[in-house]
Order: sequence, then C-alpha cells, then structure tokens
Amino acid sequence: MTRSRTWDAAAGLLAAGLALGVSELVAGIAGGTSLIVAVGDVVVDHAPGGAVKAAIDVLGTADKPALLLTVTLASLAIGALLGPAAGRWMSVGTVGFGLFGLAGALAAARDPLTGTAIAFVTAGAAAVAGYLTLSFLLRAADPARPAPAAQMPGRGTGTRRQFLSFAGATGVAGVAALSGRRLLSEAVDVEAQRDAVVLPTTRPAPFGGDASLEVPGLSPLVTPNEDFYRIDTALVVPRVDATKWRLRVTGMVDRPYELTFDELLAMASIEQSVTLACVSNEVGGRLVGNAVWLGVPLPALLERAGVHAEASQIVGHSVDGFTVGFPTEAALDGRAAMVAVAMNGEPLPAVHGFPARLVVPGLYGYVSATKWLEEIELTTLDAFDAYWIPRGWAKQAPIKTHSRIDVPRDGRELAAGRVAIAGVAWAGIRSIDRVEVRVRPSDGDDDAGEWREARLGDALTRSTWRQWVLEWDAVPGEYDIEVRATDGEGEVQTAERQRPDPDGATGHHRVRVTVEDA
Repeated sequence: MTRSRTWDAAAGLLAAGLALGVSELVAGIAGGTSLIVAVGDVVVDHAPGGAVKAAIDVLGTADKPALLLTVTLASLAIGALLGPAAGRWMSVGTVGFGLFGLAGALAAARDPLTGTAIAFVTAGAAAVAGYLTLSFLLRAADPARPAPAAQMPGRGTGTRRQFLSFAGATGVAGVAALSGRRLLSEAVDVEAQRDAVVLPTTRPAPFGGDASLEVPGLSPLVTPNEDFYRIDTALVVPRVDATKWRLRVTGMVDRPYELTFDELLAMASIEQSVTLACVSNEVGGRLVGNAVWLGVPLPALLERAGVHAEASQIVGHSVDGFTVGFPTEAALDGRAAMVAVAMNGEPLPAVHGFPARLVVPGLYGYVSATKWLEEIELTTLDAFDAYWIPRGWAKQAPIKTHSRIDVPRDGRELAAGRVAIAGVAWAGIRSIDRVEVRVRPSDGDDDAGEWREARLGDALTRSTWRQWVLEWDAVPGEYDIEVRATDGEGEVQTAERQRPDPDGATGHHRVRVTVEDA
C-alpha cells in the first residue's frame, strides 16, 4: 500500500487516542488523577479571571465538560499533526510523545491527590503506548518503512485492509482503556457511603406555616438538591472515601487536631436554612439557591483548637487544592457558620461536597464555601490569598442585596387581566424587609411608574431569601417590570449596574412583557 499523509495523520490520531486511554486506565489503577483533567486544571489555574468568568457566562455549568472535551480534541489534533511528521522522521514521533508524556506528568504532579511518582508512571505509560502504536500503524501503512529499534521483528503485508484492521483494534483498545478507568473511578462508592451515614439528630430548622408562596413558576422556598446550582473549579467531582477522610484544624491555634468523619458526626450539630450565592451571578441570574444545612458549628471547632487572637483569616482547603479565605470574625459573630454534613435532610451529595463542606451565611461562595473540605487553617488576612484573589476578585465579599423576577419571564406574552408578578429576594445575613415592583410602558421614561410594595412570604431565617408576589391588573400593551428590595438594615437595593467582578453584580432586575387582549 502506498503511504499517504492521510493515513499517517490517522495513525497519529489513533496513537494519541490510545495514549489517552492508557493514561486513564493507569491513573485509575494507581489512584492518580486523569492527565486530561490535570491539563485542564492547569488551563483553569492560569487562565485570567475574566476568561473563566466569560466561560461560565457563556457555557454555565457546561463549562467543565467543554474544557475537558477541548483538551481531549486538542490532544488528538496534535497526534494527527504528529503522524505525518513521524512518517518522514520517526525521531519526531519519539520526541513528540516524549513531550506529550512530560507535559502530562508535570500537570498531574501538581494535583494534591496524585503523587509525583504516580504522575510520571501514568504519563510514561501513555507516552510509550502512543509511540509504539504510532510506529506500528505507520509500518502497517507502509511496509517499506524500517522498524524502530524498540519494535519486535516481523512485518505484515502492508495492505489497506491490514492497516484498517490494526486501526480498528487500536480504537477498540482505547475505548476499552477509557471504560476501564470509568469502572475504576467508581471503586469509591460514594452513594453507598452516603446511604450508610446516620445523620445527627438536632432540633429541626424553623419553618413558618405560611412561609412558602404558591405561585406557578416561582422558585421554591427550599431549592431541591438536584436543582441547586454548582459552580466550582473541580473538572471532575472528587470521590472522597469518607472512611479515610480526615478534617484537620491547623495554623495559628494552640491545639492543632484532626477528626474522622464519624467523630465529626458525633459532635453537637445545628440545622439552619441558608441561601448561598455565587459572585458570578448576574442581576436576575440563577446562580443562587436556598437549602437547609446540617453541620457542626464552626465556633465549636475553633474553640477546641484555641485560636490565636491575631488570627484574622480562616482558610478552607479542599481535597483538590482549592482554597477560600474569610475573616475569622465571620465565624464568631453569631451567624450559623458550620462544617456541613447534610443538605435538605440527606448527606451532602458528591457534587455539593461530600463528606463535608463549609457553609458561611452572608458571604459569596468563592470566599467561604469550600466543598470536599479537608483542612481549616487559621492565619492572617495579609499572610494568605485564597484561590480567586490573585485572579482579580475581592478578598472580602459580603453578599449584596438582590431581587429577581421569576414570573413572568422576560419576553412572555400575557393575557390581559389579573397577573401574578413573583420572585425571590436575598441580602446575605441582613434579611429582606421589603420588596417593591414598578410596571411602566416600555416606550416611557425609565423612571416612570410608581413603586408598589409586594407581599412577602415568611422569613425562615435572616440568612435566607424571601419569596414575594404582587398582583397586577394588566391591560394590553408592552411593559417593563422592575423590582428592588430593601434589606433588614433599611438599605434599598441600588439601581446602579455593576459587573459581577470584583465583588458581585448590582442593579435592578427587569423583564419586558407583552399583554394582549384575552
């Protein structure tokens, strides 16, 4: 068979694919991180904060799969480019896969869950598999090409059918390796461990009998776990073995210590409804949710350690290396700061931090909400900058006052008559005292129309959002509906528009609707 660049490119692509599959399989056997994920982590860690923010804005919760797919496709593309070059000079294939392995090893070695030895063994196995596969497929495509020294003697007939057979076998092997990694990654059965957890009993969180407003399309008072937003830097959800997990309390304390999961569960617990919000949430956005959290009060854990008076910052360390940092006083001022072990009556779902996470009411998640928590470190505000701070986000970030219109949605056509305008409002730990709505013709002045006070649902706690509703007698026309909230300290939500960076978006949420004759 006559060799062509197309066949060589196909050989390179398949060799790269098999190398990725082998890396996944070896990493799964050795308990290391995926090289694909490791490279993705490097991209995330070194990307400008604005780029990460833009990815979240455009892709939402699909940003992580999109990045992993991009890394995978880029690796395959490099392999496809490497094939034709190696077809002319096999030394290019040697160097290419050597660099491929080195880059993967260095990326994986950064991961706190992967040792350096495992990283280099995984990457080395991938590089060797890729190189040998490439040389084998190139020889199958061109029987006149000399065999590399590392290859065993013996040549085939070099027919197109033989090449396609070898290529098919390579593809099957790559898929099998990836499937093997998937099975190995489930060796830690988090769901079985969650099912076995016996949650501590505590006084139920307070729920007012009429707290929830029943309006179709209105966000529920308590966000179901499966609907709760997820924003974090973990490209793959850590599967933490709760039987081996330890929580360490370290740093500027008199008595550093560590706890097992069972010891944490045995401590006195509290249950509290708390609204969490992502700083990337745009005005009117959905990166906010309210849940009932159960956990050990953070003050109790700190008291046991004996915190130094000058320790002004608490740093939460995740098992995957992510960090948050917030003022120590935020854990000690009476808000329900806790190490949470349960969410809405069940052990934390894996995506929300099993086996334990930090929940600090009133602070945006990027400075407070460490999931997959493994260490609480006491330090000073000047001594340490957590993950997002060098990337342009503010070091201290209390949640700002926000209100959102859930119904009607922007762009909806409504029938004339009585219409329910409803939504939610939140203000960190300051509670919500009042919500007002203004309806004006779309072609009128921005400041036209009077503010009308909406009816509020009961407040579960001062740290949770409140539902609100206003009945509107709609007549035909096009209208802009605007909402604003007043917090428990009497501060009215600002109308000034501000981007989420560096410390949270501001502005009034507006929707435009068209009312037609019934």
